[in-house]
Amino acid sequence: MTLDPTAENATFIWASRGRTWGFRFLHSGGLPDPLRVYEDTFSNVGDQPEAWRRVGDKVALRFPDPDGRRDGSGRVIPHDFVLFGRWADRINSLEEGRQRIWHEVADEFESAWDKTEPPSVQG
Repeated sequence: MTLDPTAENATFIWASRGRTWGFRFLHSGGLPDPLRVYEDTFSNVGDQPEAWRRVGDKVALRFPDPDGRRDGSGRVIPHDFVLFGRWADRINSLEEGRQRIWHEVADEFESAWDKTEPPSVQG
C-alpha cells in the first residue's frame, strides 16, 4: 500500500495498551483499517520486546514504555509503531526511533494510559 508521506495524518500507526484497556490502535496513520499494514510490517518481528526493522518504505518500531509503566496484570506496556513517510526516512535505529517518536507521543500517552476507557483513534 502506498501512502502519501506528505499527509499530516499519514506519518505513523501506533498501537499500545493502557493500565486497564487492551492492546489497540491509538493512531491509524490515516488508514480506515491499519491492521493489514501493521501485520505486514511486523510479520518478521515476532514477539521481540524491542525491534527496529525497515520493510520497504516503512519501519516497524517496538519498544517497552520508556517510563516503565505496566498494565493492571503487571505486564510491561509495549509501544508498536509503523512509520512511513518522513518518519521512516529519518529513523535509522531502535534508539533513534525511541527518542524521536516518544517525544511526539509521550504527553498523549501520559493522559490516556491510566483511564478506564481507551482514547479515540487518531488519524
